[in-house]
Amino acid sequence: MTTSQRDHVEHIWIVGGPAGSGKSTVAQYLAEQLSIPYIEGDDFHSKANKDKMGAGIPLDDQDRWDWLIALRNEALKQLHSSNSVVVTCSALKRKYRDVIRIANYDHPSVQVHFIYLKVDEATLQSRVAARVGHYMKENMVHSQLDELEEPDNESDVLIVDVTRDKESVKATALSLVKTKLKEYDELINQAHESS
Repeated sequence: MTTSQRDHVEHIWIVGGPAGSGKSTVAQYLAEQLSIPYIEGDDFHSKANKDKMGAGIPLDDQDRWDWLIALRNEALKQLHSSNSVVVTCSALKRKYRDVIRIANYDHPSVQVHFIYLKVDEATLQSRVAARVGHYMKENMVHSQLDELEEPDNESDVLIVDVTRDKESVKATALSLVKTKLKEYDELINQAHESS
């Protein structure tokens, strides 16, 4: 990152994890606490994707590419009026996360961060079963976990254990984001001091 890029850093915060992990709850909380735009990833699925999932048929890679690109583009669009945006996106596989990471290639001032909500299958099953009116059904949880590639060794991923109570999960996610933002502020200050 060059000095001029450090002077203007923008952040895309992707709240990821399988269905029922609490993506929307955490993302809405972050958006509210940080006063930044919130993009609900589910809203960007095509009708065909929603129908497919509603019928209990897992999405494949082909179903997801346009959705991921649309999310990335919308996040970049939101950065025209804000220096950060939070987006919900399952981001189950590394290659899906890489599609979002491309935002940085054409826009070097944009930093992409993933907040991975880590949770066990039993917790997911009970949460999804309790949902009312959502197209994602219980039988889809297992297929999502089968697809999941844990982001353990990816440097831009913050991991939050979501087996704890909701308030603790939200507070942990916010603390991690604030810590990361502070790191970038310190980089900017160091760049100014050395120039």
